[in-house]
Amino acid sequence: MTRKARIRTALVTAAAVATAATVTAGISVASPDHKEQAAKPTKKQVTSLFDRWNAALQTGDAHKVADLYAKDAVLLPTVSNKVRTDRAGIVDYFEHFLANKPFGKKVETHVNILDRNSAIDTGVYEFTLTDPKTGQKRVVEARYTYEYEKRGGNWLIVNHHSSAMPEG
Repeated sequence: MTRKARIRTALVTAAAVATAATVTAGISVASPDHKEQAAKPTKKQVTSLFDRWNAALQTGDAHKVADLYAKDAVLLPTVSNKVRTDRAGIVDYFEHFLANKPFGKKVETHVNILDRNSAIDTGVYEFTLTDPKTGQKRVVEARYTYEYEKRGGNWLIVNHHSSAMPEG
């Protein structure tokens, strides 16, 4: 074996031993890219997830809206008494809700960043709904909670609770 080959083998072996030792010790070796991914989201990034959801509503496609929810998400919707715990239930709810051409607007928002992969957005929003038969518009004000988790690199809704204001 040449000197160059022995050095290369020694370096590869040393790198493997060092990696095994850090994994065994529970030490994380972060590359610059990993550090960027590991950063907590900003409140602005979390609030923009509502804008993404509202834009999906504007497509009128219940499947596009449901794509923003995790497979195991729970939806406690504003205008239905049924708890939705699977994709079929979430799609069903939005097929009916989207018939009213909803447009959401946040009135008050409070964001809690839990860690790099989870956050909660709570507050008050209002929806302008259009009756599909008469075209008459009405505004419904509601309290909301979105719990988001980053899964597979994507922010998904894992819990969504929305309830009309009791005074409304």
